[in-house]
Amino acid sequence: MSEQWWSTLNKFSFGDTPQLADKLAQLVVSGVKTGSAWHQNEGQQTQVGQQHVVLDGNGSPVAVIETTELRLLRYDEVDEAFAYDSGEDDRTLASWRAGYRNYYERQGNFAPNMLLYCERFKLIDIIKSI
Repeated sequence: MSEQWWSTLNKFSFGDTPQLADKLAQLVVSGVKTGSAWHQNEGQQTQVGQQHVVLDGNGSPVAVIETTELRLLRYDEVDEAFAYDSGEDDRTLASWRAGYRNYYERQGNFAPNMLLYCERFKLIDIIKSI
């Protein structure tokens, strides 16, 4: 079997559980999720134009995305448009804030003024439908 064109790209999954990784990967594949954020302490993990492989909860590749925007914002500076692009729950800012607050409280590093890398991306290729 020949090597896939995306095999050398960085690979990652969204979320902190296999179930969440599956849910978020499905949102990416369906085109609903076009944004994500992570704590500044995790470092800058991408740059505009960089492509990545999204993995499901089993670690299988499902999609290739490309970063189109990357900004460093405080949690309380994230706006409605970014929350909508994140594609989670009902896509409102209130829902986004609740979800990210819960996530970072589980990680033990939530603060209302914490800095987040806020990334927008586009779907480049679907490797596997989920």
